[in-house]
Amino acid sequence: MAEVKAIDIMCYLFTREAIKRDWYEQEEMARVVRWWHLEERVRGYTVPEFVAMLDEAGVDKVCIPAVKIMSYRTRQMIWDTPLEEVVDVVQQHPDRFIGFAGYNPLEVMRGVREVERAVREHGFRGVYIHSYGFGLPVNDRRFYPLYAKCAELGVPVSMQVGHSAEHMPSEMGRPIHMDDIALEFPELNLIGAHTGWPWADELIALAWKHENVYIGIDAHMPQYLDPALIRFMKGRGQDKVLYGTNWPVIPHQASLEQLEALGLSEPVKAKVLRDNAARLLRL
Repeated sequence: MAEVKAIDIMCYLFTREAIKRDWYEQEEMARVVRWWHLEERVRGYTVPEFVAMLDEAGVDKVCIPAVKIMSYRTRQMIWDTPLEEVVDVVQQHPDRFIGFAGYNPLEVMRGVREVERAVREHGFRGVYIHSYGFGLPVNDRRFYPLYAKCAELGVPVSMQVGHSAEHMPSEMGRPIHMDDIALEFPELNLIGAHTGWPWADELIALAWKHENVYIGIDAHMPQYLDPALIRFMKGRGQDKVLYGTNWPVIPHQASLEQLEALGLSEPVKAKVLRDNAARLLRL
């Protein structure tokens, strides 16, 4: 049980319908479940069941994105969470769930309009992008209208960086691509999700260089975090690191127990688990 009630900056939609559709009906995602032996973790919950699980783990809020992922092989969408599904869950527990919009860079104007609607009409607090299957790095011009709109709206953009679990080119997720975005959009806060591994040093360098670049430690159990990232989190980067799980890949209870074992000071632990995200999301 975490003493500080955590904010998870990356948690997939957990309903039974979403889990079945997104993780099992699409072979590219089902392969990940089998390869990583995630069958016991990847199962759906009702809203009350999920809230009870968060309570037991000591998690206060989770950010839920309307994920959009394209297959690199077939050029078809393999994950296209309807905005309305996330809206429905968030509205049932707005004190616990924070909506993040998704974005398809091949449908620029439609994507920008949906992001604006999500933020202005439904109170979403950010956007999450997964660029790998589109075959585009995050500094591609087709993402720039999104970045401009999010800077205007005052919401952060979270982007997966590092390797891709799916069979997609990991080069699209090199953290160094974020350097261009941070330079072009100094008013836009950026979250490099998934730690940036195996290029964690690139993401650490950018978080230290740019005021508007943050690091999410989601998708990796804390015991496996890059040692350089742990040092950064304990020291000069303590204001730039955000707790997350990428649930259901990483379970909340186990991740918080392992984070506790890293030996963070109480002030640093409070920042990583809650304060940094609360400041970034203006909670």
